[in-house]
Amino acid sequence: MVAVLCAAAIAVLWWPQSRAEYRLLGMRPSRSAGSSRAAAARSRYGIVLVIIAVAASFGAEVAGSVAMIVAVVLWRDARRRRASAARLDDESLLVALSIMIAEMSVGSLAATACTAAAAELSRTSPDSAVAQGLASLAGRAALGGQIRVADLTATRAGIPDASWQRIGAAWQLSDRHGLPMADLLVALRSDVLAHNAFDSRTKAGLAGPRATATVLAGLPVLGIALGQATGANPVGVLAGGGLGGILLLVGTALVVAGLCWSDRIVERVGAR
Repeated sequence: MVAVLCAAAIAVLWWPQSRAEYRLLGMRPSRSAGSSRAAAARSRYGIVLVIIAVAASFGAEVAGSVAMIVAVVLWRDARRRRASAARLDDESLLVALSIMIAEMSVGSLAATACTAAAAELSRTSPDSAVAQGLASLAGRAALGGQIRVADLTATRAGIPDASWQRIGAAWQLSDRHGLPMADLLVALRSDVLAHNAFDSRTKAGLAGPRATATVLAGLPVLGIALGQATGANPVGVLAGGGLGGILLLVGTALVVAGLCWSDRIVERVGAR
């Protein structure tokens, strides 16, 4: 079993690109970014398989406990990556709003201002979802189409409504009711800045509870280390199977559940 898992890990790490992936990556202007992300993901999953394979050599209970710990670590890392992507989208949205407001203040049309913002964001960050969304907005407006938020959601599925689609909502409101587009964008920028400031204050206030939850989750490990240092040999009991293995699985499951529960509580408080 250990040999099979190690072989699977090596296969994931060294799995070559298919012909279609190679050709598609070659057509992209920023090939290094996509290939580096794919290589990082393969390395991450390969390392996970290696860790589980090594843990399996100490018994099924140890492998199960390590798998639970690795799963919660990957889950928290995915949440952190999504939060980081949302922050980057907000920063790109603020840059786009500033460019569009500056363009429209000198008499440019909304489509022209949107094109300028998309071009500037594409120059600084080619993979920006906000730049791609603004480009689709400008293309729709240039072709004489109406800006509708429902169509935008269907066109760019997976992009949160809090990013560039808010510009589309302001555009639709301006077309429907005749409101000045520049004033709506100024109000939208003020709202985004206020929301970001509130989010920063909330995260600063929740830093203490997050640290407390992490420390409490690490106390069992500290207890095991102290017991091992005093000669009680808790590691041998937990890894020896039988009742010790059951206690290891139950304890790891409780620690993992506590971490997930605390993260959900903090996330709900931050979302209010």
